[in-house]
Amino acid sequence: MKDAARLESVIEILTLHANDKKPLDQVCHEYFKTRRYIGAKDRQTVSAYIYGIMRHRASCDWWAMERGLSPLLMGPFRASRIRVLAYLWLFEKMQRDKFGILFSGEKYAPEKLTDAECSIFEKLPILDNLSPWVEGEFPEWLFPFLKRRFGDTLTIEMQAFLHQAPLDLRVNTLKGTREEALEHLKKTGLPVNLTKHSPWGLRIEGRENITQTKAFQEGMVEVQDEGSQLVVNLMDAHPGQSILDLCAGAGGKTLALAALLQNKGRVIATDTAAWRLKRTKERLKRAGAFNVELREITGIHDKWLKRQKDRFDSVLVDAPCSGSGTWRRNPDQKWNITANDISELVELQKSLLAVAARLVKREGYLVYATCSLFCEENEDVTKSFLENNPQFRLVPCGLDGHDFLSLSPHQNNTDGFFAAKFVRA
Repeated sequence: MKDAARLESVIEILTLHANDKKPLDQVCHEYFKTRRYIGAKDRQTVSAYIYGIMRHRASCDWWAMERGLSPLLMGPFRASRIRVLAYLWLFEKMQRDKFGILFSGEKYAPEKLTDAECSIFEKLPILDNLSPWVEGEFPEWLFPFLKRRFGDTLTIEMQAFLHQAPLDLRVNTLKGTREEALEHLKKTGLPVNLTKHSPWGLRIEGRENITQTKAFQEGMVEVQDEGSQLVVNLMDAHPGQSILDLCAGAGGKTLALAALLQNKGRVIATDTAAWRLKRTKERLKRAGAFNVELREITGIHDKWLKRQKDRFDSVLVDAPCSGSGTWRRNPDQKWNITANDISELVELQKSLLAVAARLVKREGYLVYATCSLFCEENEDVTKSFLENNPQFRLVPCGLDGHDFLSLSPHQNNTDGFFAAKFVRA
């Protein structure tokens, strides 16, 4: 593809995403799947532009609005064009004369620039004294939520989300040791190192296709962020125990729990979506984990859950949340979430914890985790739980002895995670 055709694809994908509100990675996948003529290098270039624009959308919108062009007041197609132009001008430092060549209106190229669009190419800004949401590249309405979480370090914390996340792997101890997996991957030429905190973690910097390696295909390693691995480590899981993963999803933490139990005892993984559990089943087979029972439930009032009172040594509530801790990987999510979403999620999180509390044995553990940055979903939910469940007490579980496990890209080079650990008296 020529450069102009690549930019046309960028505009088309951004427009599709704005229209249907599907996750950005899904929109990209469906777009490329129906256009087999787009080669791997072209897909990589187009994706890099799209994710760059999403990461820097606040700056692009601010620059456009300073010139009387507000993408927020435009239709999806025009807004996408404006953001592409602003991104190329501000962050790619594209020369002015090249825009006219690329935006030619010829076949496979974006349509010609309008006079209004040409106002984008004014003098480059001196990026000083900008609003916190422009510097941090997030929607303005989220400022009080993020300010409460990060305080004076807000800007530097949020700028860490603008960098590409590394590829973290969890070594499956059912198939071998971390040292064996490390040597195996090094022989393939991958730039792999040990993670700093997780005892089972390996890290690969950059974008590498780990799925083509023998280590992945034979179940020796699984893709899992180091922060997610640390959440599992809080469970204190031992062979022979009975453990419940209440919101199992695609099964990343379920797999790690199965390995900790060494195929002894049992892990029950529940979820309301059968398709997610089906994916977990495939991963369990590859990992050689045979002590996991997958169970689809109807929700927090499921009859099976009501029969499980006092049954489990440990229960994990990896709760549905805003996903704000994953903005390095999913920058589109920050532009789709609403204040109402957060309020609804908080009520769901409280309900899940209330259900989980009844399932824990005496002296058993309950771990509550989110990949959210917001105190409303984290500390506030924890406080409410303790007030309503005096039979539980908090167990300090932070890396530095703090009450909570609280991770961020800036502080820990992981996704943003929160976890609280409780023990039942």
